Amino acid sequence: MVELKTDTSIDEMYRAGQVVAHALTAVRDAADVGVSLLELDEVARGVLRGAGADSPFLGYRPSFAPTPFPAVICASVNDAIVHGIPTRQKLRDGDLVSIDCGAQLDGWAGDSAISFTVGTPRPEDVRLIETAERALAAGIAAATVGNRVGDIAHAIGVVCRDAGYGIPQGFGGHGIGRRMHEDPPVPNEGRPHRGMLLRRGMALAIEPMLIASGRDDYHEAPDGWTLRTNDNSRAAHAEHTVAITDEGPRVLTARER
Repeated sequence: MVELKTDTSIDEMYRAGQVVAHALTAVRDAADVGVSLLELDEVARGVLRGAGADSPFLGYRPSFAPTPFPAVICASVNDAIVHGIPTRQKLRDGDLVSIDCGAQLDGWAGDSAISFTVGTPRPEDVRLIETAERALAAGIAAATVGNRVGDIAHAIGVVCRDAGYGIPQGFGGHGIGRRMHEDPPVPNEGRPHRGMLLRRGMALAIEPMLIASGRDDYHEAPDGWTLRTNDNSRAAHAEHTVAITDEGPRVLTARER
């Protein structure tokens, strides 16, 4: 079931989304060579705490997970695609880092992700990240009244495939609102003009995930959460929470920088 949000509800979701935006900016600013993933998680916890928000990640346990998630961010490094658990691992020069974060504020959720490099960037990583952001922008542009979920999926998939990147199958975006994960699912590849009709008041978390080698296969790490590429190639992840309005898509987790 898809809940259509009122304009007032979308404004409230924007408040939650801005907490996420600020947390991601703070984490990116804190990320440096020698900083641990646990330290980055603590930075995000401080932003959520300061805003009076809760984390929809902390304690989350979907059916596939062996344990509740223990952090407020997912921190995925290099060959980790998504769902990385923050550990004492320290960042090294040239690492590619993907951070996913959510916030629950006054009963509404926000969800967003960014990828960036630490220290001296590899040109191939810069291109991968830029393509993830372009794919996200293409998906957002397709999130308009009268389009369908397949139009979003197709827009994302075209950008990723044209650039030669892989798309991990079975994982993608989702509806969002009072809960972090709601209907409908939003794949990162699909046929245009297919799937659920997009209506005013829908809110979606759109999130392309790219694998540098062009292959789509991945495996679950022993922690039961982290997804890693099978060939050790690097991955990138970008995500925004977007509301569908009569004026066009409204990005609720937009960052100032």
